[in-house]
Amino acid sequence: MRIEQSSVWILIVSLLCILSWLPLFNAQPRGISARSLDALLQDYAFRAFAEHPRTGIPYDARIPSNLSGVEGAAMRLRSGSLRNRGVKRYKEFQIPPGVAVQPYVERLGLVYHNLGNWSSILYPLPGFTYLAPVLGLLAYDASDLSASSLPELYIRASLKPILIKFPNLTSAPPADGLSPKCVHFDLQGSVQFDNVVSGNACSATQQGHFSIAVESTAPSPAPNTAAVLPPNAGGRGGKGNYSKVWTVVGSLVGVFALLGLLVVLLIRCKDGKKVQQMEWAVDGGETLQRTSVGNTKAPLAMGTRTRPVLETEYVP
Repeated sequence: MRIEQSSVWILIVSLLCILSWLPLFNAQPRGISARSLDALLQDYAFRAFAEHPRTGIPYDARIPSNLSGVEGAAMRLRSGSLRNRGVKRYKEFQIPPGVAVQPYVERLGLVYHNLGNWSSILYPLPGFTYLAPVLGLLAYDASDLSASSLPELYIRASLKPILIKFPNLTSAPPADGLSPKCVHFDLQGSVQFDNVVSGNACSATQQGHFSIAVESTAPSPAPNTAAVLPPNAGGRGGKGNYSKVWTVVGSLVGVFALLGLLVVLLIRCKDGKKVQQMEWAVDGGETLQRTSVGNTKAPLAMGTRTRPVLETEYVP
């Protein structure tokens, strides 16, 4: 009985542990959209500014661990300086003179995005393979550095295009001899393709998100950048999502199996206690004397409560 009771307690502890892990599995597939991530990165990037940020100096943002693989930065500029001199180098971006800001603000903040292994999750591109991470450049009003959830400003290059150089392209052979293409995602969710410049660069005239991709299958419709799931540690979005689903399903199956075993053992334990109580009742009862009958011993009652009465005794 002690062995059965210890097994029951082990199962109860295991069941409680699995139930405590289930919220972690359920918390993994929380949805996030590309536009909501833009707002988050604007907030984190503006927090990187010092109390008195220097103009034209990039400040790297401190991204939380649940966005591992994403990078962000912010640079504060005067609108007149951006238009007259541009920015020679801001991460992978080269901004020429002649970039106008609408609506006009005296100071603006250019927020840089590098989505890393989140690229194909937040900006899925069916039929294409990314050769570089998705990079973003968005402009905001920087008059109040403590503000969050700011609307984007509209910037446009009028003289020369903005150049985005991708230093490390993934080597992936194009299908049927197709060449890599520049991909531009604007703030309205539409996708535009253009030719690659100088082997590893793309050009643009306005803000948005950019990358280089090569067609792997037949062309597919433009992707929908609605709410998506966060990526797994390896950055393979679809496979990671399926593995998480199977993890949750397996955990639930294990919980139900443990519940079944727990019920069976509890029933056995209860039946065993009944048997033990019966044995205790027998052992605690009256002990009969034994006598020899032939070669065996049998219990012997010393007397009976009701003595036998002959029928003739009732005859008058």
